[in-house]
Amino acid sequence: KAVVSTQSTGEKERQSALNSKFTEVAASISGMCINPATQRPYPVSMVETAMKDAHVSVNPNKSAKQQALEVLKTLKESIPIERVKMTIRVSIGQGDAKKCRDQIKALFSSISSEDNDSQFEIVGTAEPGNYKPLAEMVGKHSRGKGMCEVIGVEKSSDMDVFKS
Repeated sequence: KAVVSTQSTGEKERQSALNSKFTEVAASISGMCINPATQRPYPVSMVETAMKDAHVSVNPNKSAKQQALEVLKTLKESIPIERVKMTIRVSIGQGDAKKCRDQIKALFSSISSEDNDSQFEIVGTAEPGNYKPLAEMVGKHSRGKGMCEVIGVEKSSDMDVFKS
């Protein structure tokens, strides 16, 4: 008599899909976050371990990036982790800038250059969550004539080592 497997093929496929999504979420977190103490990214395996320790479960029907942002909130409670900061350039006409200059500056964590000639232009680093409010503020106050662009992410010593 043939030995019947206790697990059906469908269950194995589902488990495989879940494991794959779990790894994808961990890789996404690894790519967008750093250890604030070392300013270096966490390896995917360490993120996976922290996710397992925090009893995180993934949904195979949601995007990995969306879940990564949700899981990040949970991980912040158990390990030191934060998002990599973006380098953003904002330029807006001087007349329009008078209304919102201080609000724009408040959304940057550090400012590397500021130019007040014909246009108000500012370059600095900001949290990724501040990009949308910055872009909306520039669009609203400049009536679509201003510009808000991401020109890079903050560099750390070995940022490229763990990229997948």
